[in-house]
Amino acid sequence: MRITGYRSLATVHEWGRPVGDVNGVVTTGVTEVPVLLLETDEGLTGVGLGGHADVARVFPALEGQDPRAVTSLYDRMLAHVFKSGHGGHVFGTIGALDMALWDLKAKIAQEPLWRTLGAADRFVPGYASGLDYALSDDELVAFHERWARRGFTGAKVKGGLDVDRDVRRLAAVRDVFRANSERPALMYDVNESWGRHQAVRLARQVEERVELTWIEEPVRRWDVAGHRAVATGIRAAVATGENLTGLEHFRPLLAADAVGVVQTGAVWGITHFLRVSTLAFGHGLPVSPVGYNANPVAHAAAAGPNHLVTEVQDLAFPVGLRVDQEIADGGIVLGDAPGLGIEVDEERIVARAGVGRVVPAVRTARPSGRRRPQTRAAGAVRPHRGTSSASRAGGGSGT
Repeated sequence: MRITGYRSLATVHEWGRPVGDVNGVVTTGVTEVPVLLLETDEGLTGVGLGGHADVARVFPALEGQDPRAVTSLYDRMLAHVFKSGHGGHVFGTIGALDMALWDLKAKIAQEPLWRTLGAADRFVPGYASGLDYALSDDELVAFHERWARRGFTGAKVKGGLDVDRDVRRLAAVRDVFRANSERPALMYDVNESWGRHQAVRLARQVEERVELTWIEEPVRRWDVAGHRAVATGIRAAVATGENLTGLEHFRPLLAADAVGVVQTGAVWGITHFLRVSTLAFGHGLPVSPVGYNANPVAHAAAAGPNHLVTEVQDLAFPVGLRVDQEIADGGIVLGDAPGLGIEVDEERIVARAGVGRVVPAVRTARPSGRRRPQTRAAGAVRPHRGTSSASRAGGGSGT
């Protein structure tokens, strides 16, 4: 089997509420969900989710390759772009492609990804997270009551600007989950909004009034000394890492003993999660992926020996995505569908595009191999196939 091309489209997630944090809120409650479809010469398609603006640049590293060599292909993608750096959109693109590769690998094996990765149990412990900064206190309580009814015992609350407001909301959420636990887990996320000079003082003010499991991103993601100051100055654990790209960004934090819960961004892909988890495991630390649409990294979390808990942000899935998993019993119950268990209803997504809710992305490319024809809904995005080997001769990535 060989990789022959890709297709890109975008759907939306309808949250039914404003979502965001101290840095900004999407008041419409509708966010775009990019979908990447990786095609093969045997008609099998891999699904990856997340931004992939640089796919035309990264795809040549995969063109013509066997998709089963996932970890080698991950390194091949990194090597393809290393001269100009792999952060931001580039790392997100690699993550989406990596996700599609793992989806293909498990589909080839005709089993769910959690089993391909060696997990013994399909259940992934979770905590509720509403991206709730714009919700009123009453709306916040009503939101979490739904999660409590599904057996959850912990939740994350967004804050950062008003400690008194944050404490009030943390206490209200704690009281909701006391229906399931005498001491619910409370995660407090300030999304890098504090400076090092104020982080310890403000965190202590919160801890004096409510017990925290962890405080998340108390200072800027790159501030090792700041994280270390918070870690040694408060009782709760410090959690960070979702915005870090590459192991080189994690090593200084772990070497300084500046983090207690190592986080990873789901949009960075499966291999990234596995490697960060291994690094954390070597330091005796737990790992926790942040939430994303359809919870794709949950498959890898199920196989991790040091997985602590996964953030779950909604009970529904994006428009046009059927996902073989259930949110129940305080976590994610993964299904038996092959791969990630994500089925893309392109016809429904494209139909939504007609009213401006979804915008298919079209890019040009040339065929590099034979591919079985696939039936596609009218108006669906066209296949993208990598530029030929001849056209790339004499020029490498990042030059």
